[in-house]
Amino acid sequence: MPNILFINVPAITLPNGVAMPEFQVGQYLCGEDPDGEVSIAPHIKPWTRINFSESQRACAAIGGKLITELEYLAIAYDIVQQDINWTGGKVGEGNVFQGLHMGTVRTPQPGEYVSRQEQERRWHQLSNGERIYDFAGNAYTWIFDDVQGNLQGVVAHAFAENSASITTAPYPSMQKGMGWRPRAGSNWSGFALVRGGFWNDGDVAGVFYLSVGSPGYRYGLVGFRCTK
Repeated sequence: MPNILFINVPAITLPNGVAMPEFQVGQYLCGEDPDGEVSIAPHIKPWTRINFSESQRACAAIGGKLITELEYLAIAYDIVQQDINWTGGKVGEGNVFQGLHMGTVRTPQPGEYVSRQEQERRWHQLSNGERIYDFAGNAYTWIFDDVQGNLQGVVAHAFAENSASITTAPYPSMQKGMGWRPRAGSNWSGFALVRGGFWNDGDVAGVFYLSVGSPGYRYGLVGFRCTK
C-alpha cells in the first residue's frame, strides 16, 4: 500500500463570506509509486504529465477528489494570515514564501528536497500547526473549478468582479509573494484552472497564483493534489 499522507485543514470563512468547513488535503503534491498508484509522501516527486480528468480519477482511486478552487482558496487564505509564512516574520512583512521558483532546479522535486536558497522554503504552516508542501512553486496543480466552472470543473464563464478566485488574496497580483492572477472579465471558458507556480516561475509563483491549462493535455509541469 503506498504512503498516503493527508493533513487537516481548519474551518475558515473567506472574505466573501463563504464558510469552508474543515477538510483534509494531501500534505504533498501527489506522486506516482512504482506500481502506478498515487502516493503522497516526501520521497516521491510530483506526478506530472497527467491530464485534468486523469488526475480526478487518480484521486478517486484513493478515496479522495481533486482539490477544488474553494478548498485551495481556503488553504491559501489561512496561510497568508500566519506570521511564520512570511519572509519578514510578520504578516505583511516581506513576502509569503513562494517555494521552488528561482530556477535552482530543472525538474519538479520530491517533498524532502531542501533548496540552498532560504527564500525558497517549500512548506507553509496552517493555523492549526499542520504543514503543507509545494502550495507555491515546484509544480502547478490542476484545480476543479467550483466558483466559475461547470459540472465537470472546467471554467464556464468570465471572472466576475466579485469572484473569490481573484478577490481572496489580500494583496495585488505579483506583490508580497501572492503570485500572478488575472483581472475581472478574463474569460478562460473551456480551460481548467492551475495554481501554485513551478520551479522557474520567479515572482509569478505564489499561493494565489492562478492560470489555466488545456484539460486534455499532459503537461510536464502540472501535477495535482487530492482532498477528502
